[in-house]
Amino acid sequence: MEILKAVESKFNSERRFLEGPRSRRKEFFFLFKVMREFINGFRALHFLGPCITVFGSARFKEDNLYYQQARELGSKLTELGFAVMTGGGPGIMEAANRGAFENNGISIGCNIELPHEQKENPYLTKWVDFRYFFVRKTLLIKYSYGYVIMPGGWGTMDEMFEALTLIQTGKINEFPVVLMGRDYWKNLIELTEDMIKNETVSATEIREYLLVTDSVDEAISHIKKFSVDKFKLRKGKRINPSLILGEK
Repeated sequence: MEILKAVESKFNSERRFLEGPRSRRKEFFFLFKVMREFINGFRALHFLGPCITVFGSARFKEDNLYYQQARELGSKLTELGFAVMTGGGPGIMEAANRGAFENNGISIGCNIELPHEQKENPYLTKWVDFRYFFVRKTLLIKYSYGYVIMPGGWGTMDEMFEALTLIQTGKINEFPVVLMGRDYWKNLIELTEDMIKNETVSATEIREYLLVTDSVDEAISHIKKFSVDKFKLRKGKRINPSLILGEK
């Protein structure tokens, strides 16, 4: 019973924070929990080199076309010199990590702790567990030079629009964003065209760095053009940890 109460309290921490104002003391100590989680993430991910983050549903199985595409994509991203980063769970995340892992690349998972105990997939060379969604999402964005959006649900769309909004508002550089699966995203593309027509977004903001495709090779070419070539990335270039700062 004591263990169950502790687990429930742990998973309810973020929900209680989002419910509204609490005492100054509680808000102060919550801030330290968030800061500790950010620092742990920084220490774990800082030395892994440039990444491409792959977002997508946790529900696709190994025989699904999108799983197979994500696996191929993960493998080819390592050949460009990228570490492959995902949310660390099953489905598309597992597939992208698997492709990188099987090609002897760096495969990273930023796993979210949930009441139903999402486990890390077995194809990770490095992973970090996060309690707070907003910390995890920030780090998935922070360490990436591009984003691949495979078919998914609400969580995938949340991550996609976060990246697009940050690019549109200039908070991050115009990194490439690839949407895999023309049929899956066709309604979203129609909505985007309506936005352009109504001038709520600019066509130039969208069309330069956003690619919608069914081709893994086309996705890789787009990422190479707008990440590797644009930012003059060099394969194998990484920041070395410092012994003085206790990073080794």
